[in-house]
Amino acid sequence: MDAAAWTKRQESSSRAPPACKGSRSGLGQLTVGTCEIVMLNRDSSVPRRTIARQTARCACRRGQIAGTTRARPACVDARIVRSRQWCEMAPCLEGEICSLLFNRSGWTCTRGSGRIKTVTPLPKEPS
Repeated sequence: MDAAAWTKRQESSSRAPPACKGSRSGLGQLTVGTCEIVMLNRDSSVPRRTIARQTARCACRRGQIAGTTRARPACVDARIVRSRQWCEMAPCLEGEICSLLFNRSGWTCTRGSGRIKTVTPLPKEPS
């Protein structure tokens, strides 16, 4: 999978993570093992909640797939995504606790202050 779309619902009025730019080797080419955010949309129309949709483009090695590490797009082991063991890819920031959603459709990152981010990956679109 060369691109992954992720939907984030942040139950707080926090900012979305900064864009993660991958290294480029030439025009439009990503270095193997890197990712970049190609689209980031935020909706703050509901008080105390921000809904962010992010699309990333990744150039992953064989056996890897686009995922999230430390709240940024990254290439992760494909086994993690297939088995939906999302917390194994360390998707939350330092100091946040990762928990799987009850149906394994995504994960939450919880801070000690009570702020909760819920993340659900979108299914891959047919190519």
